[in-house]
Amino acid sequence: MKTWLITGASSGLGRLMCEALLARGDRVVASVRKRAVLDEMAAKYGDLLQVIVLDLSQSATIKPTIEAAFSQAGRIDVVVSNAAYGLFGAAEELSDAQIERQIATNLTGSIQLIRAAIPLLREQGGGRIVQVSSEGGQIAYPDFSLYHATKWGVEGFVEAVRQEVAAFGIDFLLVEPGPTATQFGAGLDIADALPAYRDTPAGRLRATLLSGEFAIKGDAQKCVAAMIAAADAASPPLRLPLGSTAYENINAALETRLEALQEMKAVAYSADREQK
Repeated sequence: MKTWLITGASSGLGRLMCEALLARGDRVVASVRKRAVLDEMAAKYGDLLQVIVLDLSQSATIKPTIEAAFSQAGRIDVVVSNAAYGLFGAAEELSDAQIERQIATNLTGSIQLIRAAIPLLREQGGGRIVQVSSEGGQIAYPDFSLYHATKWGVEGFVEAVRQEVAAFGIDFLLVEPGPTATQFGAGLDIADALPAYRDTPAGRLRATLLSGEFAIKGDAQKCVAAMIAAADAASPPLRLPLGSTAYENINAALETRLEALQEMKAVAYSADREQK
């Protein structure tokens, strides 16, 4: 039996992951912003489920809440940083408040959650942190600039921190789903459209998304099964792309970037100091 801490457990991949883990007999500490959303699950699973209230946009509450959760659970084997949402709109269309909330939740909240968990995992002799990112942590669509900023940012954070804490028996898994059939679309914070963007890539994607024509190939249950299998593995990959869309988009983006980088080799080397 393992004990998992999962943020953003009220819906989507987080909730499905909780249900799958509880059904197999593991213990789950589930964080939500409103406790009542998990009342039915709590009644079904009893002591296997511990529900905590946490809003990742309220940074000052993260550390004490996570410390209390570890204290009550005794040991937490896997911390799943899943809570996030999408902000949609061309960069010019977004309000300052929308930008600040997106960064506070998706980026700062994830960073502070990981920072709060590290000393507790270190003290217990190790553990695993699963950071739910997105294909949007390696590629970019128009209209998702701030969402991409948070996902690219948290991936860079994890890349560095994993090197810092590996000696303590703490490792990381970055999960990168493509478009998946969850409540992500319904939860989008959508900025008011500016007419100037109507006939641009941003405007065309807005029309496609809002009309329901945007292709969503990912199966949420299959994504969760793959996430759990990777988190259970003795040596998980650093990155777990999920869905054919994610794989194809990330692969194409990496190939394009590598080709562009290689074309810059001579220029890059020309910037070195002369060797004596």
